[in-house]
Amino acid sequence: MHALIQHQFGDPTTVLATEEVETPEPGPGQARVRLLLSPIHNHDLWTVTGNYGFKPEMPARAGTEAVGVVEAVGSDVAHLQVGQRVASAGTFGVWAEEFVAEAATLIPVPDSIPDEVAAQLVSMPFSAISLLDSLNLAEGDWMIINAANGAVGRLVAQLAPKRGINVVGLVRRAEGVSELEALGVTGIVATDSEGWQQRVAEITGGADLKVGVEQVGGQAAGDMLDLLAENGELVVFGAMASPELSLKSGQIIFKQATVRGFWGSKVSATMAADDRARLMQELFARISDGTISLPVEATFGLAEIADATRAHFTPGRAGKVLLRP
Repeated sequence: MHALIQHQFGDPTTVLATEEVETPEPGPGQARVRLLLSPIHNHDLWTVTGNYGFKPEMPARAGTEAVGVVEAVGSDVAHLQVGQRVASAGTFGVWAEEFVAEAATLIPVPDSIPDEVAAQLVSMPFSAISLLDSLNLAEGDWMIINAANGAVGRLVAQLAPKRGINVVGLVRRAEGVSELEALGVTGIVATDSEGWQQRVAEITGGADLKVGVEQVGGQAAGDMLDLLAENGELVVFGAMASPELSLKSGQIIFKQATVRGFWGSKVSATMAADDRARLMQELFARISDGTISLPVEATFGLAEIADATRAHFTPGRAGKVLLRP
């Protein structure tokens, strides 16, 4: 079979290439899955460059999320059947014609969910709903999130109202407001407009912003902390513009604010099975009723990884870039 392989860290457009490798066999507690579609995430490409929290040994495969069909199972796997369609996230090396995953991590996908949606089901949507679940917000509370037109920002803005939570979303350009409004997401403010902080206050009606989800870094983090109420919490989820946060000690001290991080893969790995099932059922319900959408920008073959990577980084991209075998 063929798989994407890298022999050194570097630019994904140059260090990743398809190679012929042995088809893997599942061991105890494992299943072999034939790839249908896999999304490209920022963390996938950061791993390829060597700039992520996980650094694989070389030569290495790539990719972490996929939808596929079970081709074989280990001798002690009883809950999965050959031919069953499953979603996988957190399985490293899925950018291959077939891959092996721990059977317990594979999620059977209902027939009503298309491949293009199932391929994106876990990493971003599950991170978004896990993040929302961790914020301890009650019905009627207000939160704010930046990079609101990114995958997680958009999903949080769509999921939160179903829980009665109010959201203000920040985007860095005016065009992002209309893009989200076209998806039915309101309460969006562009930070490239003068007086945008006043616009936030108008949307909330002066209500306390209890939580801010920060995904940009740099001065954007300090700007968000300025908007939070006393005893507010700044949750750091990403660093799209800068790996550093521009925060002043006075902002934290006098507001008695809390700053913490959220890493979806760590949260998911330690989550109780009952909580995981509860959140997945909520996701299935929100997909079925049209609350959340998971658009696709383009699909490329594994051998077209350079073009796919460039498409992923195209400004204004409206959906995920997917890989197919």
